[in-house]
Amino acid sequence: MDMLSWQAIRDAELADWRKLGQGLHARFLIGSFADGARFVSALGEACASGEHAPEVRLGKGFADVRLRSDDAVKLGTGEGYPNVTRRDVDLARRISSIAQSLGLTADPSAVAEVELGLDTADEAAIGPFWAAVLAGDPGVYDRLDVCDPTGRVVTLWFQGTDAHETPRQRFHLDLWLPAEVVPARIEAALAAGGTVVADDKAPSFTVLADPEGNKVCLCTYLDR
Repeated sequence: MDMLSWQAIRDAELADWRKLGQGLHARFLIGSFADGARFVSALGEACASGEHAPEVRLGKGFADVRLRSDDAVKLGTGEGYPNVTRRDVDLARRISSIAQSLGLTADPSAVAEVELGLDTADEAAIGPFWAAVLAGDPGVYDRLDVCDPTGRVVTLWFQGTDAHETPRQRFHLDLWLPAEVVPARIEAALAAGGTVVADDKAPSFTVLADPEGNKVCLCTYLDR
């Protein structure tokens, strides 16, 4: 199953959807839980074959949908988690059509995804531990990251570094956002006392730090 590049996903012009760290994400606004249930029921009918289905989360006022292909994986390459294929793009269009038929509108600026990054000089030594702790299965460690296939916990990926004495900051957050949201988020962070640590890789990612130096990367799928 061929993975789609960021440019191919962008060229698909999916107005309701945004590519984040893992998969395509959309948020549809609902007036009630019953509205959400009807939406999910309609999706169930559209995916009756069971060959490929979305992940759906209902909350107060929203239905979040994620699409990714479990068979689009390249183990040990930094693509060791399910990714986006043409099949996902086609299903995204169908889901948007269903939402529109039910009178639901999308809020693509509201989608987000958090991952954890951990600095280490020996990821092979600590990877199985974190896989066991986070996912309950050391086997989900794939050299570069720990990805819980059920989506219960955030993905943990390992950032190579030289060996060093502790204490030193080891964990940082990766916050995946729609690209159009990032400038305002940076402005808000700076107004709240933060600083820009590095922006030479923007729009792919921008590194910010809080007043104590704790870092977060604001990530987008552009230029990857």
